Amino acid sequence: MLCDEPAFHDRRRDVLTDATLVVEILSPSTEGYDRGGKFAIYRDLPGLCQYVLIAQDRHAIDCFTRQPDGRWLLDAYTDPAIMIPFDSIGCAVRLDEIYDRVRFETDP
Repeated sequence: MLCDEPAFHDRRRDVLTDATLVVEILSPSTEGYDRGGKFAIYRDLPGLCQYVLIAQDRHAIDCFTRQPDGRWLLDAYTDPAIMIPFDSIGCAVRLDEIYDRVRFETDP
């Protein structure tokens, strides 16, 4: 969802540079990069307030929130009944709603 005119990284127009919230669905092949190199790039975006990583194989969401002093605070969520605050966009969502209709390999 965009609220203002987007600012793009280059002419390809596939990388926004003015994001407030970035959400990534983790995959086994990219999880290391998403948590490391990609997050390092995202941390340089001045307007980015939250970076959220969602596991695809279990109920697990990591939410990194930029603090007023520039540090990033990690909140890790695994309880399906917990509300996850997305303060950067003014809402909260239950973890089990994020995983609605997702079936894990371990499900009966």
